[in-house]
Amino acid sequence: MRLFGRLYERVMRWARHPHAEWYLGGLSFAESSFFPVPPDVMLAPMALARPERAWRLALLTTVASVLGGLAGYLIGMFAFEFAQPVLERAGYADEYKEVVAWFDTWGVWVVFIAGFSPIPYKLFTITAGALGMAVLPFLLASAVGRGARFFIVAGLMYWGGARMESALKRYVDWIGWGVVGAVVVLYLIFGL
Repeated sequence: MRLFGRLYERVMRWARHPHAEWYLGGLSFAESSFFPVPPDVMLAPMALARPERAWRLALLTTVASVLGGLAGYLIGMFAFEFAQPVLERAGYADEYKEVVAWFDTWGVWVVFIAGFSPIPYKLFTITAGALGMAVLPFLLASAVGRGARFFIVAGLMYWGGARMESALKRYVDWIGWGVVGAVVVLYLIFGL
């Protein structure tokens, strides 16, 4: 079944759209404060479709993500009583408690590491605001952590180029179904 192959082809068409950079910036901003989809899903195909723009796209993603992180910080600082029930309904209550414990242990370093964490980044930005973390260290750690992640993604696509696109096109269905299988296995092991 070529489900992922068709999806990949559609995403590559979207990546070449004239307004794709605006969409990438909006997604990057939203993901850092309230939206569940990470910007990597747009950044990677866009950098692949236009490798000459890979570094610019990584910078755009980083800046928009840090600005979105600041929005998440402000939500945590000024509206946490409204955000907390939303986090709980979204199933993030346990992750939130874990993030608070990490802030207690590692402070600002958690924000840097959060750029690579599987836990949604918005939890870190909202928690930083709710806990009253100093804003400048928060912004610096966000810029370095998120920037490192997005420049690595863009760099891999840039250096992989046409060969990477060809390999992805050839194996995307295998990779997609493999990820689905891994998620099911992890759920069965840890989710029951």
